[in-house]
Amino acid sequence: MTSRPWSCDTFVALPDTTRRPAVLFGKNSDRPAGEAQPLRHAPARPAGEPLRLAYVTLDDAPAYAHIGSAPYWCWGYEMGVNERRVAIGNEAVFTRPWADAVAREKAGDHQRPGVLGMELVRLGLERGGTAREALDVITSLLERYGQWGSATVGAPHADGAYDNAYVLADPHEAWVLETLGRDWAARRITTGVTPVSNELSLRTDADLTSRGLRDAATAAGWPADRPLDVADAFTDPGTPLQVSHIRRRRARQLLAEGAATATGVGIGTAKRVLRDHLEDTFLGGPSFDAARPDFHTLCMHEHPSGFTWGNTAASLIVELHAEPGPLTLWWCPTTPCTGVYLPVPLEVETLPEALTLPLPGPSRDPRDHPRATHDPASVWWQWQHLLDAAKEPGARDFTARAARLRASFDALEARWADALPTSADDPAALTAFTRGCLDEARAEAAALAGEFGADPARALDSRWAASAV
Repeated sequence: MTSRPWSCDTFVALPDTTRRPAVLFGKNSDRPAGEAQPLRHAPARPAGEPLRLAYVTLDDAPAYAHIGSAPYWCWGYEMGVNERRVAIGNEAVFTRPWADAVAREKAGDHQRPGVLGMELVRLGLERGGTAREALDVITSLLERYGQWGSATVGAPHADGAYDNAYVLADPHEAWVLETLGRDWAARRITTGVTPVSNELSLRTDADLTSRGLRDAATAAGWPADRPLDVADAFTDPGTPLQVSHIRRRRARQLLAEGAATATGVGIGTAKRVLRDHLEDTFLGGPSFDAARPDFHTLCMHEHPSGFTWGNTAASLIVELHAEPGPLTLWWCPTTPCTGVYLPVPLEVETLPEALTLPLPGPSRDPRDHPRATHDPASVWWQWQHLLDAAKEPGARDFTARAARLRASFDALEARWADALPTSADDPAALTAFTRGCLDEARAEAAALAGEFGADPARALDSRWAASAV
């Protein structure tokens, strides 16, 4: 099924491998092409009225301030960081319980919807002061409400639902959490590098599990006298893993190479991983064409045939350190190979409005939500427009255009890195810094689009035009 959400990649590098004493978190959020993914900023707040999510309503609780990267229609996040310096990202995984629910739904036995994985990311950020606390928040809600339901605009439950894996990190440790219906398993990470993708990766090494996990494995056919191998017991045999396994192995290779250097894994390493198209391998290199990608790569691009189903919609890198001073999120709209990582201090007073467009709609149910359309005022749509201009089929020079983008945006990123604020005492000044960087980036992006002959007011892809909706 080419419409299945195959992609997303997340990793952590622990302090024994990193350039500075910090846990480095990185994620590419791969979503359907044209699904805008702006940033959201939420201040700390007390508990309020019950939360109405896509499919369930649950009691509210006090919330930490946080910044998250959200599909435009969704209350939840693909990835984000809270004021306690907890970062969380999720991955779609395809399990035996998920496959059973799909079969039942298609047979007319409609399954009871639960909390979406992206909603659990946000709930973990709102309620978790450490990575372990956020894990407890997510697992308790999962066990109570389940996770069934479409997470794709316009798709019914059977086509748009998936189970979820999570990476949860703070300045001291990280956890990999993998869920299987209402059950789950988790492993604590304190050293080394750990990438995850759209496949179960925990084997017999789980440190924590749900109470019902062993019984669920037995019901799925796992021998009672064998140690429980989570991935072996619960991976859906009808879902091919080559598209995720290759990406996970590639991320591990690049992170291990970075860890082996004198300086260790840093922001530069993270960008290299998240922009990867299998360069310097027998599969990749300068022949890569973003208009017709031959492989599912870490930096994801759609193929006209549907072989690769979507694009990287946004990318996030953050060094989770415990040192005084601001914590900087490096957030990139759309594909990182054609994008720019914008520095956003976690402690900003507010986000520039252009980063938050398109705003959330009235419906949180993606099955009923309209598709977003091109908006020149939106940062996300400006970079989608630039991606479309770079890969315009008639030009047939994506390699040259991508190199032009990288030369311009790499210079901006380097200058911003040298100018990062060192004090978090003035949130308004941090907001002004972010706005200044954004203004520079938008001006440069507009000039580059002009070089490619693109009109910023007009969608280059007819799917994004308002008249197509």
